[in-house]
This record gives sequence, C-alpha cells and structure tokens, in this order.
Amino acid sequence: MRRMQLYLEDDLSAALNARALLEGVTVSELVRVALRDRFMGNLDERRAAVLGIVGLWKDRPGVEDGDAFIRSLRGDDRPADPA
Repeated sequence: MRRMQLYLEDDLSAALNARALLEGVTVSELVRVALRDRFMGNLDERRAAVLGIVGLWKDRPGVEDGDAFIRSLRGDDRPADPA
C-alpha cells in the first residue's frame, strides 16, 4: 500500500468525515472503496461478469476439446502439457 496526499474542497472533506463517522470507518477506507468502485468496478460485479462467461462455448461446434481449440488459435507447436 502506498501513502498519498490529496487536496479536497472543504465541503467534500466535511462530507467524507461525516460519512466515515457514521459508518465507523476511516476516511482513507472510504476513499479506497470509492476509487476501487469507480476505477476497478465493484468486486461482486466483476466476479459475476467472469462467472457469467463460464461455459459460454460449451455447446459450440468444433470446441469439444478446449486445449486443442486454443492450440489451433495460437498456431504454435509447443509440446502438450504432460498432465
């Protein structure tokens, strides 16, 4: 974690302090959560999006063997995994 300093308008600072007091968290935690949600998206939403694509191509013709399909896309001749 890195330390950062911000300059905030008085009204924003007051709102953050009041919200932190109300929620029983630090202003730093409020800022981290807000930045994470704004720039990285909500973790639950990201997780749901990733889980939403699981099995998306399970019934697609020509993709019965996922490893073989990926290999064909890569077009390389690397040896197969020994597993």
